[in-house]
Amino acid sequence: MILITGATGHLGRATAQYLLQKTASSNIAVLVRDVAKAADLAAQGVDVREGDYNDVASLVKAFTGIDKLFFVSGNDVQHRLGQQANVVAAAKTAGVKHIVYTSFQRKNETETSPIYFIAKSHLNTEALLKDSGITYTILKHGLYMDILPMFIGDKVLETGTIFQPAGTGRAAFTLRADMAEAAANILTTSGHDNKSYDISGSTSYSYQEVADGISEITGKKIAYVSPTQEVFHQELSKAGVPSEYIGMFGAFNEAIRQGEFDMMDTTLEKLLGRKSTPLKDYLKTVYSN
Repeated sequence: MILITGATGHLGRATAQYLLQKTASSNIAVLVRDVAKAADLAAQGVDVREGDYNDVASLVKAFTGIDKLFFVSGNDVQHRLGQQANVVAAAKTAGVKHIVYTSFQRKNETETSPIYFIAKSHLNTEALLKDSGITYTILKHGLYMDILPMFIGDKVLETGTIFQPAGTGRAAFTLRADMAEAAANILTTSGHDNKSYDISGSTSYSYQEVADGISEITGKKIAYVSPTQEVFHQELSKAGVPSEYIGMFGAFNEAIRQGEFDMMDTTLEKLLGRKSTPLKDYLKTVYSN
């Protein structure tokens, strides 16, 4: 049996839906904190199990009888390291045979990285998996294409400007649905034991190309402006954006500027058996009327 954690989140739910196309619902279980939020999956015959990354006993109970675990990384960055250690420990206790873990793509694994605060818990979890004795597959996810509207803001068509301090940096933005489909393929096929995959698109994009794409789709000229980090922080503060979000956006954009996510790879396409979704196709779903 396959169990998906974080099944009420975007990635977990999408992976569950792709799995339902590939195997019987009786082979699928999901872990959620609130079973009511997974009522639609239960209605499709999926075994909905309650558990929390902070509660090891609940995880051991939920993981009992599970062969493959799709371990979606938690979104609580502050407490993630401990939570994810709980997941690995519980999986070992419950006798899980194979863990597929959603990690994070990076080049710089040292504290000099602007996104080390994100990478640290992933590096630790990968080490725990490799030391656990459990068969693992590590999926090093690149940046979601789906986060672009959040980064560039919901007023981009009004302002006519993408205002991000990433310089000419590029990132191989990748559609979350493509990642979910690839994960479902991995969970239902063999040949992935103790492997690490870079999961990103085969094309990288700059913010200028994002601006040009939106311009072409909407007919409205969108410019890309790359301020300094100092000006970026000042302007977003004036706009009332919370400081923690400004810091996060600033760090990710500095990582893009430094080339941390300019990691084009064909592994995803091989796992999908097709080309990954290009940027323009995604932008059309968001910005075309």
